[in-house]
Amino acid sequence: MTTLSKPTDPEGLRPNAGGTPRILVAGIGNIFFGDDGFGVAVVQQLARSTMPTGVTLMDAGIRGLDLTYALLGDYDAAILVDAVPRGSAPGSIYVIDPEAHEPPTDDEQNPAGLLDAHAMDPVKVLAFVRESGSVLRAMRVVGCEPLTFGSDADPAMGLSAPVQAAVPIAIEQVFALIAELQHVLRMQPGRAVRHA
Repeated sequence: MTTLSKPTDPEGLRPNAGGTPRILVAGIGNIFFGDDGFGVAVVQQLARSTMPTGVTLMDAGIRGLDLTYALLGDYDAAILVDAVPRGSAPGSIYVIDPEAHEPPTDDEQNPAGLLDAHAMDPVKVLAFVRESGSVLRAMRVVGCEPLTFGSDADPAMGLSAPVQAAVPIAIEQVFALIAELQHVLRMQPGRAVRHA
């Protein structure tokens, strides 16, 4: 069984033995706002599985600053899991490559939005951590179309039925992305993969 790392856990920052690329899988969201807790639910389910070597799980919740610090750590890649409203049917799963978008302008690199997980834009996060000296070489987002977030006045506890049904699909996608990223990062020119 894999345990979730605490966001400031030094275990997640130690160099990886064996030359395997290090990948952070972070679940983002607020469990008190219905489907916004999707990323957290996926990472909690992943923690019940044996993860591949080099993979660290993080329940980032709504702690954007902790996630940013983790991304500034010694990871080669990150997979962020979150509720992502894009207009499709609730429960639809998306895989987003932030680098496929236009690079952010100087104004868009303002780190203020990085502190709030609800306002985090993966393109801005990737640009900010790279500008700050991160060794992160790749990022992907596994997103799920939400049905409801509830409200401050009427919080929605738990995931809606279509989003709950999407959790195992997202888990399969995370494992597929881990395998893909480990392969690509081993083959990609640039920073050498660390060996013990």
